[in-house]
Amino acid sequence: MSSKRNVLVKNASFLMVAALISKVVGLLYKSPLTRIVGADGMAYYGLAQQAYMILLMIASYSIPQAVSKIIAEKLAKGEYRNAQKYFKGSLLYATVVGGVVALFCLVGASILIPSNQQGGTLALRVLSPTIFLSGILGVYRGYFQAYRNMVPTSISQILEQFANAIFSILAAWLFIEYVAGNDKESMDRWGAAGGTIGTGMGVLAALSFVLVVYHLNRKIIRRKIASDRTGREESYQEVIRVILQMVTPIILSAFIYNVNGYIDGYLFSEILGHQGFEDEGIRMLYTEYSIYFLSIINIPLTLSSAAPTSMIPEVSAAYARKNLDLANWKIDQAVQLSMFISIPSAVGLAVLSQPVVRILFPDTIGTAGLLLSVGAITVILNGLSNISNGVLQGIGLPNLPMRNAAIALVVDVSSLVLMLLTTGLGILAVVLAIIIYSVLICILNDRSMKKYLGYKNKWKEAYVIPLLASVPMALAAWLLYTGVYLMIPSDLLALVISVPAAAAVYIILYVVIARVPQEQLRAFPFGGVLVRIAGLLKIYG
Repeated sequence: MSSKRNVLVKNASFLMVAALISKVVGLLYKSPLTRIVGADGMAYYGLAQQAYMILLMIASYSIPQAVSKIIAEKLAKGEYRNAQKYFKGSLLYATVVGGVVALFCLVGASILIPSNQQGGTLALRVLSPTIFLSGILGVYRGYFQAYRNMVPTSISQILEQFANAIFSILAAWLFIEYVAGNDKESMDRWGAAGGTIGTGMGVLAALSFVLVVYHLNRKIIRRKIASDRTGREESYQEVIRVILQMVTPIILSAFIYNVNGYIDGYLFSEILGHQGFEDEGIRMLYTEYSIYFLSIINIPLTLSSAAPTSMIPEVSAAYARKNLDLANWKIDQAVQLSMFISIPSAVGLAVLSQPVVRILFPDTIGTAGLLLSVGAITVILNGLSNISNGVLQGIGLPNLPMRNAAIALVVDVSSLVLMLLTTGLGILAVVLAIIIYSVLICILNDRSMKKYLGYKNKWKEAYVIPLLASVPMALAAWLLYTGVYLMIPSDLLALVISVPAAAAVYIILYVVIARVPQEQLRAFPFGGVLVRIAGLLKIYG
C-alpha cells in the first residue's frame, strides 16, 4: 500500500469525531427540552421525528452516499467535467423529489401518526421544509466526500446539531409560553412543534456552511474541469438517467433498511391502544424508547456508521479499477475501525445503562435503562450492517441490501406483532424485534459479500481482540462504579471516575493484544495517544 493507505481511516476518524460531538450535543439538549415540553410532548416529538426520518429517507437520506459513489467513479477516471454534471443533476433530483415529499408531509402528516397519538401531527408538519433542505444539503455533502474531503461534512454536522439544540429549546419555550395557551394537550402539541423547529434550523445552518465552502472552492473546481482531457462528455439526459438508476435503489434500500423503527413504533402504539392501554401510558413508554433509549444508543451507532460513509467513495474507486484486493483491504480497515468503537461501547452501555439514563434523563421511570441493557448489542450489529450495506452499494449492487432488508423487515414485524399479542413485554418487544432484524441483516449481507467479493471476515482482528479488551473494561467499570457509589451515592461522581478508568483499561489492553501497525494505529480516533501508549509499553520495540 502507498502513503495514502490510511486515507480511509483518517476520513472515518474525521466523521467519527464530528459525529461524537454532534450526537453528544443532540443527547444533552433532550433533557432540558423534556423539562420544558413534558413527557407527553416529548412522545409527540418522538413520533414526529420517527415519521420525519422515514420521509427523509425517501427524499434525501442516502443522497450523500449515492452522489459520492457516482462522482467518485468519474473522478477516478479523470472525468471532472462529467463529475460536475452529475453534481448538478443530483441537485435537480434532490430539489424535485425533496419538494414532492415535503409537500406530502405538509398535507398528509396525520396519516403517518398513530390514530391515538394525533398530537404529533403539528410537529411533523413543521418538519416539512426541513425535508426539502436536507436533500440539497445531502448533495453537497456527497460531493465533498467524493473528493475525499470529509471536513465540510464534519463541520456542518457539528453546526447542524448546535443550531438544532439552541433553537429547539428556544422555540419550544416560546410556543408554550405565547402560542399554546393553558390547555395541556395544546401545550404538548405546540411544545413538540417548537422542538422540531430546531431540526430545520440545524439543517439550514449546515446548508449555509457547505454553500460557503463550495463558493470558496469554485476556482479549484473550475481548474480541475479545465484539466479534463478524457474527451468524453455525457449529456444531461444520460446524467439524469444514471442518477435515477443509481440513487433510487439506494434510497429504497435505505428506506426499507430503516423503516422498521417507524413501523415498530406505530404498531406498538396501535396494538396497545386496541388492547385497552391508556394513551398517556403508551406515550410514557414510547418516550422511554424513542427519546431516552434511542438518543443514547444513537451515539455509538452514529460513530460506527461513519466508517461506511467515508468508505463508499474509496471502495467504489477501487472496484471501478477492478482492484478487488484493495477494495477488500479497505473493507477490513472500515470493519476494524467500526468495531474498535462499537464493541466497547455496547459492552459499556450494557453494564452502566441504569446510571447513564438516570443522569441524562432524571424523569425516566427506569424502563429506558432496561431497554439499553438489552438493546446495547444493536450497536455492534448495526455497525456491521451499515458497513455491509455500504460495500454492496459501493460495488453497484444496491438491490441486494434492499432485498435482504425486506426479508428481515417481514420477520421483524411478524415477531413484534406476535410478542405484543401474546406476551406482556410491552415496549421491550420493540427492542427485541430490532435485535432480530439486525441479526438477519448481518447474516444476509455477509452472504452477499462473500458471493460477489469473496470477502472473508478477519474475526480475530475485527471482533475477538476488541471483545477480549472490553470484558476486563466492563468489569473494571462495574467495580469502580459500585465502589464509588457505595461510599458516595452519586451517579455522576461514580460515572466520572469509572468511565475514564475503564476506557483507559480498554485502550491499553487493545494496544497490547492487537499490535496494530503503528501507521494504521495513528489514523485511529485519538491515534496519537494510542501510539504513545504503545511506545510506553514497548509494543513496537
